[in-house]
Amino acid sequence: MTERVVLAYSGGLDTSVAIGWIAEQTGAEVIAVAVDVGQDGEDLDVIRQRALGCGAVAAEVADARDEYADQYCLPALLANGMYMGTYPLVSALSRPLIVKHLVAAARKHDASIVAHGCTGKGNDQVRFEVGITNLAPDMTCIAPVRDYAMTRDLAIEYAERHDLPIDVTKKSPYSIDQNVWGRAIETGFLEDIWNSPIEDIYEYTQDPAIPREPDELTITFAQGAPVAIDGKPVTMLQAIEQLNQRAGAQGIGRLDIVEDRLVGIKSREVYEAPGAITLLTARAELQNVTMEKDLARFYMGVSQRWSELVYDGLWFSPLKRALDGFIAEANRSVTGDVRLSLHAGRAVPVGRRSSESLYDFNLATYDTGDTFDQSSSKGFIDLFGLPSTLAAARDQRKDHDD
Repeated sequence: MTERVVLAYSGGLDTSVAIGWIAEQTGAEVIAVAVDVGQDGEDLDVIRQRALGCGAVAAEVADARDEYADQYCLPALLANGMYMGTYPLVSALSRPLIVKHLVAAARKHDASIVAHGCTGKGNDQVRFEVGITNLAPDMTCIAPVRDYAMTRDLAIEYAERHDLPIDVTKKSPYSIDQNVWGRAIETGFLEDIWNSPIEDIYEYTQDPAIPREPDELTITFAQGAPVAIDGKPVTMLQAIEQLNQRAGAQGIGRLDIVEDRLVGIKSREVYEAPGAITLLTARAELQNVTMEKDLARFYMGVSQRWSELVYDGLWFSPLKRALDGFIAEANRSVTGDVRLSLHAGRAVPVGRRSSESLYDFNLATYDTGDTFDQSSSKGFIDLFGLPSTLAAARDQRKDHDD
């Protein structure tokens, strides 16, 4: 039986050329798999036909937008998933979903090899290959660009020589990856980290410096998940899409960072994630109102570790699964409404209310009706500071003796 390879297919130049390239290098038949995670690209049937036109023996396409929102973006929201405290895991979140569909297609078509179009410099090669072998330890992975020296010049020459049904003339100076959770832009003039991003690179967001009226909205959460915007029920996907539009129109969600890649190099990345940043901001504010102090402090460390695991391609790891359980429990009380003002590039919480609120007005107020017993504070301070006071006294004695 002829060997079969399942290829993660985007419909672009590299993966279109990879179909024939893999066949020539390995003698295998290629099955192309394209997954829609809300990247607003071409019609899925157009992509499927292109894959077949480029030599794939079969091509599968999947509309996975709701699956992506519910099973990947929502967990990231519950975890406050922000790598290095800034990056909302735009690309990292979509990879395990794509991996899941690749493995399913490989099982269906009796393939033992899965291929992807990543280079040897980035994080995605790790995310794809670790994810694939976590789900299917019996499978192997290949990467034509990395393993078979498939450079862009060679890919263009190959496409022209074989008359592949793809435009080889259009070339963006940037490397762009996008889905409904956000958009990542890198390379080109951005590789000089002194250069400022220009307005032309953005698509999800408008210039925040342009004067416009603020947009105020209310997001309702149930156990950390958005369930309504301005009182109208929404799915997770609808919440992201609506906020991409409304927050994007206010220039919210632009990020420009130098991040630590898994492979050990630093990389300048520009992101725009209006819906993600707005949802993360709102949920975090509701958490401040409803989550007990020690739980919230521990949650911060879990959030950081969870984000690192996902960034590093360990979505299917035992630790990540275990942390998911903690995160779900921690979000049980994160229920209520947050009112935000969207304006000039910022989503600012201006109101919050919750049936799970730990905020007690009568304890917090400084006016008449204050129920806080201030006389208790003196003894509390003495006991709270006692260990460090005793240590300080000991150190002073030692210094005096010396």
